[in-house]
Amino acid sequence: MRRNQTLQLSDGRQLEFAEYGAPDGKPVFFFQGSPSSRLFHHPDEGIAISSGARIITIDRPGYGLSSFQPGRTLLDWPDDINIMADALGLDSFAVAGISAGGPYVAACAYKIPAHITNATIISSVGPTDSKTDTQKLYRKRQITITLARIAPWMLRPLIWWFQNPQRDPERYFRNIFEESSQPDQAILSRPEIKSMLIQNWLEGARQGVRGFAWEAVIFAHPWGFPLEEIRIPVNIWHGDADSSIPLSMAEQIANAIPNCKLRIIPKEGHFLLFKYWEEILSNILPETPGNLNED
Repeated sequence: MRRNQTLQLSDGRQLEFAEYGAPDGKPVFFFQGSPSSRLFHHPDEGIAISSGARIITIDRPGYGLSSFQPGRTLLDWPDDINIMADALGLDSFAVAGISAGGPYVAACAYKIPAHITNATIISSVGPTDSKTDTQKLYRKRQITITLARIAPWMLRPLIWWFQNPQRDPERYFRNIFEESSQPDQAILSRPEIKSMLIQNWLEGARQGVRGFAWEAVIFAHPWGFPLEEIRIPVNIWHGDADSSIPLSMAEQIANAIPNCKLRIIPKEGHFLLFKYWEEILSNILPETPGNLNED
């Protein structure tokens, strides 16, 4: 894994990114959850290599080593992706994202569709304007959404105290483990998954929690574009045992996007990516030899 690469932007910001998989493979920009960083990846890099995938993960502004971007919105992200693609010499690429990375996939599908070969959303949060859906979230997430709307200035100190992996990474992991469904606990019990996630979370909070807090503000408000106007195909993967993000959020996104395929995975949770990564990649890169879904 090529962990530390920096792109300097014309506005003075920098984006830090990493690559793993096949260096000359088909490019996939992968958007991780929140808080997270470029270090989020499947511990078995051989899956990406054998799939012929060049996975590019990026610290979003305020995470890891990427500069904070005041007032940013979801629709600012596709511009950064276009700049990075140009810098890497990529005319086209796939986009995929898990959890809080899902809305960024939708933003790219809406704003830069001509460059995208595939858009895949995994275990994603949905718009929070539906009271029914938000009531299914963990209590602390409901509180975060409310504060982000009415008192965003309170978010940073509260997140720093209660949701900052830098304060106690083992406790942070333990809290997520205890909140997770049984299928997810089985995945999180794998030492290589735990080690990767803790490193990833620590790196995500390297600069503190300002990026985390601002992202909470972003997700507590309308996304800024109509899902109904996304014209390219979008694939969604979601487990029906996801205790972190309710299945109804995935259904909401799938019902709004005209050309969308929702795949519900029975008895799987939020971290299904780690079990289905090879199959997901075979759908992202359908020309890959040995495609698991070939007719």
